[in-house]
Amino acid sequence: MFTLPQLEAFVAVAEELHFGAAAERLNMTQPPLSRQIQILEKKLGTQLFGRTSRKVELTPAGAMLLPRARQILDLCIKTELDVRRVSSGEVGAITVGYTAIAGQSALPLLLRRAADSMPGVSFMLRELVSTDQMDGLVKGSVDIGLLRPIVARPGIVSRPLMKDRLVVALPAGSSLLGSLPIKEGAPLPLGRLDRLPLLMYSTKEARYFHDLVLRLFASAGAHANITQYASQIPALLAFVQAGLGVTLVPASAMASAPAGVEFHEIDGSHGMQELNRVDLELAWNEETANPAVRRLLELIDSAGFAGPDPAGLAGPDSGGLADEDS
Repeated sequence: MFTLPQLEAFVAVAEELHFGAAAERLNMTQPPLSRQIQILEKKLGTQLFGRTSRKVELTPAGAMLLPRARQILDLCIKTELDVRRVSSGEVGAITVGYTAIAGQSALPLLLRRAADSMPGVSFMLRELVSTDQMDGLVKGSVDIGLLRPIVARPGIVSRPLMKDRLVVALPAGSSLLGSLPIKEGAPLPLGRLDRLPLLMYSTKEARYFHDLVLRLFASAGAHANITQYASQIPALLAFVQAGLGVTLVPASAMASAPAGVEFHEIDGSHGMQELNRVDLELAWNEETANPAVRRLLELIDSAGFAGPDPAGLAGPDSGGLADEDS
């Protein structure tokens, strides 16, 4: 089998048609170059050059070998570059888990930034609730998760990405609030929701939101009259639209809410403002062997991902991006 140095020597002589010029081009003396050509010819069992005292020319076998030798050398150079790019995270693939609302806010911002800075990296996108994302991070089926803060698993690390707050979602024009209607968009004390039919987050798939809503109701001294459960925010908003009750959703969900739903800020008195905080985190497995993940984390750290923030997201301490449901 011939070697790359032998092919390099052959191509140099074939292109220069002069052993002295080829040796100079390769920064070597002529005798070692001639030996490389002789060894190559011996391995191939044929002469590659016709030599006279006046000129050097390719034999038919040499003419056939030249384009292939160039292809082999080009492929070797490209392969070396590609290996270096993969090892540095410049090219590769990342599987991103995201929650439903994060898919409308944080994820698009992340992908736009990555497209500009990491064009050689492809992204596989999987919509998953936070608990399923955590399972995927542990098993390796998810590289990066855009999820809510939940019970950590060994080896999984996370950092704050964006913050949000919950707002009240009511059927538009509903009489649920009784004889004391409130102007759309006006702050609403949670006490006004006492014993109203509450559309609640699943205790398993959306535990983060489930527990937060209960804490808010308890702080307001209101009874949570839970009538329906769902794991996804779009489903809860659809239930509200159908007039089944009220719910609390992240403010970032308002932009994609269906018609027939009106929103109210939660009254911030009695410490409610400090308690009403919804976080979105970026999570990954600290033992990941995917260089592209490390490169993406560096990009997020350097870029600051504090993007458009109509819901009051991305404060100065947010560190990052966008939002969703469990």
